[in-house]
Amino acid sequence: MHIPVLPRPRSLAGQLFAMQAVLLALVVAGYALFSYISDRGQAEEAARRQATAVARSIADAPSVLAAVHTSDPSSELQPYALRVQQDTGVDFVTIMTPDGIRWTHPDPDQIGLPFLGNISRAQHGGSFTETYTGTLGPSVRAVTPVEEHGRVVGLVSAGIKVEAISERVREQVIALFSVAAGILTLGAVATYVINARLRRHTHGMNAAELSRMHDYHQAALHAVREGLLMLDAQHRVALINDGGRILLGVGREEDVVGRSVADLGLPAPLTGALLASEPRVDEVHLTDSRVLVVNTSPVSGGQHRGTVVTLRDVTELQSLMGELDSERGFSQALRSQAHEAANRLHTVVSLIELGRAQEAVEFATAELELAQALTDQVVTAVSEPVLAALLLGKTAQANERGVELVVSSDSGLDDGLLPRSLPPRDLVTILGNLVDNAVDAAQGGARARVTVTACARDGELVLRVADTGPGVRPDHTDLVFQHGFSTKPTGPGGRGLGLALVRQAVRRHEGTLAVTEAEGGGAVFEARLPLAHGTDQHVAGAAVSGARGGLPGGAA
Repeated sequence: MHIPVLPRPRSLAGQLFAMQAVLLALVVAGYALFSYISDRGQAEEAARRQATAVARSIADAPSVLAAVHTSDPSSELQPYALRVQQDTGVDFVTIMTPDGIRWTHPDPDQIGLPFLGNISRAQHGGSFTETYTGTLGPSVRAVTPVEEHGRVVGLVSAGIKVEAISERVREQVIALFSVAAGILTLGAVATYVINARLRRHTHGMNAAELSRMHDYHQAALHAVREGLLMLDAQHRVALINDGGRILLGVGREEDVVGRSVADLGLPAPLTGALLASEPRVDEVHLTDSRVLVVNTSPVSGGQHRGTVVTLRDVTELQSLMGELDSERGFSQALRSQAHEAANRLHTVVSLIELGRAQEAVEFATAELELAQALTDQVVTAVSEPVLAALLLGKTAQANERGVELVVSSDSGLDDGLLPRSLPPRDLVTILGNLVDNAVDAAQGGARARVTVTACARDGELVLRVADTGPGVRPDHTDLVFQHGFSTKPTGPGGRGLGLALVRQAVRRHEGTLAVTEAEGGGAVFEARLPLAHGTDQHVAGAAVSGARGGLPGGAA
C-alpha cells in the first residue's frame, strides 16, 4: 500500500513572500479600481465644464445673435458651429430656436428637426447639463439660452459623447495599470530578495519548526548545569543561562542582558578573558568564591559577530586535587620514613649481632622518644584534629626536602573551637598552601626553616606562616596573591594558583590576608578568619605549657 507523503509546510520566508505578494497585488488592484472610478467621475465633470464653456461662449457671441435675426440662420450658423466644434474638441454644437428646432447639427439631415433632450430650463433663461441619448448616442451636454434684452431668442447645446469620455478614461486606466504592473513587479522582486535573505537566516524553516526549536533551546538552556554565556560583537551579554548566573555570582533578579561584560564586576583576569578576541581553551580563573574553567569561541561569519562562553565549576575538583597532592606528599613521606625506619632497624639488628644489645636498646629508645615527642608537641599545641594531622604530614614532607618545620610557642588551638561555618576543607586549603609556599621558598637555604603559628586571638583564628626564604618584594605584596603570578619557573601544571586559592577562601569567610617581611629575612603570611560569637577567646592559655618549646630542629 502506497502511503502518500505529505508535502512539507512552506517555510516561513515562503509564507511571508506569498502573503506579501497577495497583499501587494490587492493594494495595487484596489488603487487601480479607485483611480478608474475617480478618473471616470473627473472625466465626466471635465466634459460638463467643457460643454458648458463652449455653449456659453457661443451664446454670448455677437455673430450668433446677429445671425438669429436673419431670414436663414442656418446658412450662417452651420459653418460657424462646425468650426467651433472642430476647434474646441466637442462632439456636437447645436444652435436652435427657442422652441427647440435645430438651426445647426453635425448631421445636416437633422437640421430643421426638433432637438432631442430637455430644454425647458434653458427656455426660462437657465443653463444646465445632463447626460442624454440623442441622435449621436449617449452624451454629456450643456444647454444655455441666447438672450437679447432679457428675452430668450435662441438656444445653444454643446456635448461630448460618453464613448469619447470612456475612451479618455480607458487611456488613463491603461497608463495607470501599466504603472501598477511595474510597481507590482518591482514589489514582488524586492519581496523575493528580502524573503530570500530571511530564508537564509531561518535556514528555510517554517513557523512551527522555529517555534519548536525555540522551545528546545529554552529547555536545553535552563537544563544545562554548566554556565553558558553569549556575547554580541560589542561584548554585551546577549544570553545567559541559570548556571552562568550562579557561577558568575549574578542574581536571577538582576538584569544583565544588554550590559557590557566590563560592567558585571568580575575579576580583572576573567573580564580580560571574556573580552579577548582570540579563543580561550580550558583557562582557570578565580572569582571570590569559585574556581572556573573558561572556554571561549568566537561566532564569525566573515566578521566577528560575538562570542560563546562556557563556564565549568571546578572548585570542588580543585579542592580534591589539593587533597590528592597532600596525600601524594604523605605517601612519599611515608615511603621515605619507611626507608629511614628500615635503616634504623638494620642498625639495631647489626648492634645486636655485634653483641652490643645495650647500645641497640638505647638507640631504639631514643628514636621512639624523638618520634613521640614530635607527635605529642604538635597535638598538644594544636589539638584541633584537622590542623594537627595537616601539620604532622607537612612536617614529614618538609623534612624530606631539607626544611625544618616548627610549630611556634604562641600556638594554641583546642579541639571544638572552630565553628561549623569554617569547614575543615577550607582550613586545609589555607594553611596547607601557605606551608607549601613557605617550604618552596625556604628550600635550598643554609638554615631552611618554616614556623607555623595557629591560635585564636581577639575573636579571630590566626594562621601565620613564616619562612627563611628570599622574601617578597614590596611591589609584589598584592601580585603574589593573583592567579598565575609566581617567581619560580612554570612547571607542566602551571604555578600561581595556591596563594590565589588561599585568598579566595579567606575572602569567602570575610577574613584578611597579608604578607610582611620577617625579622630575620624571608616572608610572613598571616590569615585572620573571624570566629563565631561567644567563642572562648582565651583558649590560647589552655594549651599545655610543655608545648611552648616548639619542635626541636632534629624532629623536623
